[in-house]
Amino acid sequence: MNTFSMIILGLMIAGSIAVSYVKNLMSAVIVFMIYSLMMAVLWEQLNAPDLAITEAAVGAGITTVLFVLAIRSVRRKTS
Repeated sequence: MNTFSMIILGLMIAGSIAVSYVKNLMSAVIVFMIYSLMMAVLWEQLNAPDLAITEAAVGAGITTVLFVLAIRSVRRKTS
């Protein structure tokens, strides 16, 4: 692996640890989205563009939108 991939891998490890320590749910979703984008970059570095596109679309796109909508829905019902 080259240096860029190692840096991305280190940031992914830090992001996965950070998402478990963040108290705010919206912040956790944002960290998870960044993690998914870094995973898409890592898939591209590993010459798997089909997985990179899928990870970016599903992991960072659709999942983030669903998490945000779920958080907003729960906050509305508890208020």
